[in-house]
Amino acid sequence: MKKTLLILALFLAFWSWSQTTYLQCGQVFDSQKAKMMGPHTLIINGNKIAEVKKGYVLPEDNSPVIDLKSKTVYPGFIDMHVHIEGEYSPDRYLKAFTNNPPDTAYEAGAIAERTLLAGFTTVRDMGGTGVNVALRNAINRGITRGPRIFTAEKAIGTTGGHADPTNGFRADLQGDPGPKEGVINSAEEARKAVRQRYKNGADWIKITATGGVLSVAKNGQNPQFTEEELASIVKTATDYGLKVAAHAHGDEGMYRAVSNGVKTIEHGTLIEKRTMELMKEKEAYLVATISAGKFVAEQAKKPGAYPAVIVPKAIAIGAQIQETFSKAYKYGVPIAFGTDAGVFPHGENAKEFVYMNEGGMPVSEVLQSATLVNAKLLDKENQLGQIKEGFLADIVATKENALENVNTLTEVTFVMKNGVIYKNN
Repeated sequence: MKKTLLILALFLAFWSWSQTTYLQCGQVFDSQKAKMMGPHTLIINGNKIAEVKKGYVLPEDNSPVIDLKSKTVYPGFIDMHVHIEGEYSPDRYLKAFTNNPPDTAYEAGAIAERTLLAGFTTVRDMGGTGVNVALRNAINRGITRGPRIFTAEKAIGTTGGHADPTNGFRADLQGDPGPKEGVINSAEEARKAVRQRYKNGADWIKITATGGVLSVAKNGQNPQFTEEELASIVKTATDYGLKVAAHAHGDEGMYRAVSNGVKTIEHGTLIEKRTMELMKEKEAYLVATISAGKFVAEQAKKPGAYPAVIVPKAIAIGAQIQETFSKAYKYGVPIAFGTDAGVFPHGENAKEFVYMNEGGMPVSEVLQSATLVNAKLLDKENQLGQIKEGFLADIVATKENALENVNTLTEVTFVMKNGVIYKNN
């Protein structure tokens, strides 16, 4: 049975790549103009959109026609903050001691497929063990199914900081992780850590500019890098053609990060006016991850859901993220769509659309943030984020028009990535 399914999948993939396909679409979201267009036909040739024609066009040959006349069609969604290697479970912290890399890889493969089928054809992975790099490569080679991945490989932190992989371990297991493991304590070590991430195959650099909610450490908001360390990280990353993202909850840490050229601030919970002003000035983006904040705040109320040191942080910080998003949006801070999937179950990424809309952003702008804006941040604005001739054929569809019912985005019915159909209900 498994062999038959594999042969069928390979046949469908070959069929999609070798044929021209016509998609007859009831509504098409124009991400540049942030509005819906009426009926259109998308002509897909190989992995690209060859033509976008008004009305319902039929092929002159025997090219297949996909009927999406009752559906609303969008560019494939882009999530700028996921952790593809795993997700929340009560034994999450125990897995650091029980999982081997192959265990993580199999779990990540299943997560990748789930993410793709939810309509997210591209993701930015914000830190793991290195399996994320191998998974990216396997997906790119067509070995397994999943979204296009841009990954930070292993996040960079400081000793005892949010990305120190040995936080909470007993003393004889802590060791002294350094730049190779993504832990630094000087500008020189910062350079080495960035170069190691580059060597390991990272597409982005991620740092933990402040304490975090889910790390086994008391403080969730203190600044954790010096100005010199931050400057060294950003300069080295820039030299290697990489941008820098910063996990940050406390304002001082995120202000230092933005001052030194960090491009995206992840979470930004306790952001103040001075930092919002600076982000506008430097065109740094907030990735609010409201979904994660809501999830951890709720889970923390359940006995045994998290280690005791995490519970007060989850309750205090998690519940504030949606309010932070609203404040930043009203202030004019650039916004990018990102969820922190992995903190909550993968495949539920589209809930972020709903939460961002609840936070005051019109659905049309939320959709832009998950398509046009994120494609630009990834330097793929000429390939992704639009339904346009010459762009990669990443296309998703929903039953209803999301501008009229944002909740429809949580039930994607059609997924095409690189011209290959992965879902068609």
